[in-house]
Amino acid sequence: MISKLLQKLAFLRLRLSTKLMVTYILLTVVPMSILGYVSYWQYTKSIEEQIGEYMPRFLVQANANIKKHMDELSALPELLFNSESTVAILRRDAYQSRADLNRDQFEMNSFLTRTYLTSGNPDVIGVYLLSKNRVFESSKLSYSGMDWSRAFTYYGQDLKLRSNVKVILPRDIGLRFIDNVPYVMIMKQIEDVDNRKNLGMMFIAVRLNFISSVLGDLENSDQADMWLMTRQGQIIYHSNPAKIGMLDENISRYPILNGSFRTSSDEGQRLVSVNRSQELDWVLVHSVPLKKLTARTDFVKMATIFVFIGLVVVSIIMYSLFSQRVTRPLKRLNRLMKHVEMGKFNVDLKVESKDEIGALAGSFNSMVSTIRELIQKNYHIEIRQKEAELYALQSQINPHFMYNTLETISMAVEEDEKESVVEMVTLLGRMLRFSVNNKSKFVTIAEEVQHVRDYLTIQKFRFEDRLTFSIVNSLPPSAGETLYAAHFLLQPIVENAIKYGLEARKGVNIQITVSQEYSARTGKQDMVFRVRDNGPGITAERLEQLERTMREDAWAGKDASFGLSNVNARIGLLHGGDYGVQLHSIEGVGTEVSVRFPVLDAADVERIEKEGKQHEYNPDINR
Repeated sequence: MISKLLQKLAFLRLRLSTKLMVTYILLTVVPMSILGYVSYWQYTKSIEEQIGEYMPRFLVQANANIKKHMDELSALPELLFNSESTVAILRRDAYQSRADLNRDQFEMNSFLTRTYLTSGNPDVIGVYLLSKNRVFESSKLSYSGMDWSRAFTYYGQDLKLRSNVKVILPRDIGLRFIDNVPYVMIMKQIEDVDNRKNLGMMFIAVRLNFISSVLGDLENSDQADMWLMTRQGQIIYHSNPAKIGMLDENISRYPILNGSFRTSSDEGQRLVSVNRSQELDWVLVHSVPLKKLTARTDFVKMATIFVFIGLVVVSIIMYSLFSQRVTRPLKRLNRLMKHVEMGKFNVDLKVESKDEIGALAGSFNSMVSTIRELIQKNYHIEIRQKEAELYALQSQINPHFMYNTLETISMAVEEDEKESVVEMVTLLGRMLRFSVNNKSKFVTIAEEVQHVRDYLTIQKFRFEDRLTFSIVNSLPPSAGETLYAAHFLLQPIVENAIKYGLEARKGVNIQITVSQEYSARTGKQDMVFRVRDNGPGITAERLEQLERTMREDAWAGKDASFGLSNVNARIGLLHGGDYGVQLHSIEGVGTEVSVRFPVLDAADVERIEKEGKQHEYNPDINR
């Protein structure tokens, strides 16, 4: 009594999840599994044993009946000797006229029809007699694939069968009846006993319907298969007519040819029973799925089902009553967790219980509160940092460019190149307005392309023949004015290409393309800027270092990779990790920089900027 009480108290001290699991296993899983397994195993074993013992005996009797019927059919050629006129025709070696031959053929064909096709032999569908370069035939069905007049080269000769009968399969003779009626051909040599001469060769085509009558109702099972085949696996008859004439490649793997065994296939395990006829050398096979056998249940299966249903109902009721108090707060927790996954952290899970669920609710509320505070603190820092990076990039590039441009203008003034001075001043003014006055993070594609064109044109004044460039915009003219890109993407990349290209070569060529391309990664059309140069290229080690730097913070350093890292970081911040900068370079050949970002129209830009302002004032919104 005390030990039982201690056991109960020990169970009460277990965690709630352990209690639920132990209760469910003890009440449902264990007893149902044991009972179901034992009952099903015993049932299938008994069914297999019964069918495995009964079916081979049936096949033996079926093979004997088939053999008996084949013996009866094999005796049919002897009916020729019941008519003296037919024997006389067969003994005749030559004819005085064609009319005599036609008369004999008509008389013999009529005899074959009366004797074999209309005298109570429903299985016979054709009789053919080859005798001394003559062909006598009578058939119930039209046929093809066989020219009896040319069969003398083989069948017209003395095959020394004597009184024996040979069974020929359709594939061996090539004869095919209309609608592919299944048949076998019985071949027997006609011997003139009185004169001891060979009178010819007789072929009787026998329809295989008699096998269906021999097998009875056994082959009418929905899922059982039954077939008759040669020892080599050629199927003579099958319960599925489509398989007649096919080859059973598994016959070589049959462990026995008289008895029953279990085998596996794509459809599951099957019980196969076989019997081989020694006289005909044919194999009769019966195959049935084990699940078909177990489907015909008896008292054992019904009792098992009722017990199983009873245990399931009882266990479900007990489990539902016991776990109802637990599942309700867990469902609320799951619902609030989905809100947290979406970035909505203004949630509170109120649970008054003091068990594990209550402790979990308190931990969840504490976690959400901590995350909310960290986001509020760190998000503003990140935004300010990214804005400072863009400002630092522009302030880093602009003074150097301004100094070099003003110096070029000064030289042009001294050389009295007024038109060049006016053009450079105009381009410089437009670039300054683009860099300073644009308060939005986005500009149209046309504005971005025009800005980099102005930049390259000014650099062309400075470096003259050492710099050539081309810009190919494959977008429609209207798209350039209606589609948008992040501000200041192309100039940092072009500036790097000019700097390192002219340091290593006497001249550099810059090619810029603007296009829309399908991306397998995003599954849609993306906007792509490509900047190619014929500079010195980048070594594999340096290329790997640059890619690693771009994946890190853009503040990592202010070397040549600073502009690429900044562009890549801004695109990733605005559009996600599927977009950004990609580098392709061959040392000594050149470099290609691809800038990929989504196709944006005015509505997209408005939405992104609106979300950015909401992030600034409400840190609980999902970033």
